[in-house]
Amino acid sequence: MKKILVTGGAGFIGSNYVNYQINKGDNHIVNLDKLTYAGNLDNIENPNADNYTFVEGDICDLKFVQSLFNEYKFDEVIHFAAESHVDNSILDPSAFIDTNITGTFNLLQTAYKLWMDGPFEIKEEFANAKFLHVSTDEVYGTLGEEGLFTEETPYAPNSPYSASKASSDMLVRSYFHTYGMQVVTTNCSNNYGPHQHDEKLIPTIIRKAISEENIPIYGAGTNIRDWLYVLDHCKGIELAVAKGKLGETYNIGGRNERKNLYIAEKICAILDELKPREANKSYSELISFVKDRPGHDFRYAIDASKIEDNLGWKAEETFETGIKKTINWYLQKYSN
Repeated sequence: MKKILVTGGAGFIGSNYVNYQINKGDNHIVNLDKLTYAGNLDNIENPNADNYTFVEGDICDLKFVQSLFNEYKFDEVIHFAAESHVDNSILDPSAFIDTNITGTFNLLQTAYKLWMDGPFEIKEEFANAKFLHVSTDEVYGTLGEEGLFTEETPYAPNSPYSASKASSDMLVRSYFHTYGMQVVTTNCSNNYGPHQHDEKLIPTIIRKAISEENIPIYGAGTNIRDWLYVLDHCKGIELAVAKGKLGETYNIGGRNERKNLYIAEKICAILDELKPREANKSYSELISFVKDRPGHDFRYAIDASKIEDNLGWKAEETFETGIKKTINWYLQKYSN
């Protein structure tokens, strides 16, 4: 049974990965999370599982990280922990620099010291140790009406958040080329599904709608994102760390490009069926447009051909199937 460190495992994507792995029962999962506003231990569905341990701590604290690696002798690191709220990065970028860059460096350097005797000298007991770094398509910047992000797309981050993630990607790359460390990076499109923070777009639309409040949409709602159901993402990460080529990057996307306004209208239409408003009104009447945020990228879209063709991954959910599951989950959450 491998000992796997999952950083940020109380957050949205991290908790879904932890839940998925706990249920499989193949390995011991150590969930390290600082429990900031984005982390919530209620996201863990089976916290008393025999193959699960939670540790509260900060990846920016190097001595703490070192003590954790020394205690558990991790065979694998799945690195989700990151500041990721773009609006927050515009207001105060400092936490994004600390966590996303310094925190990633602390993990890489500590894993390197545990797993290796020196550059390209992997210790025998850690011959299969791997470090998977979870990143974002936002490092590639923005797209026009056409085209897709591939693994060869030049980096062009446009927000402090995406710039900090781009920096962390480069650090991971450097540990492969300089030290021969066994790393893999994944860059994903926009995730949605259970346990996402209430401030994010899809939970906000659902929450505002059923509360009979205005549903805020930036600009004219024409910004386009490629949406990926979170469990599909988790399965892609699992595959990338198990079978991915060392030093490589794999883009994970759902092939579900949708305008933000479509997202809002689709959710409202489903809610009209599941939880009708009074007087036959539609939830879509609550949609309102607000001032666009600075540096708002127009379109993201990922070409997932590499992970599909090389590793056999494929998204199981379309946006239309995944959003129904997601809405049902949030309706249950908000009714409690």
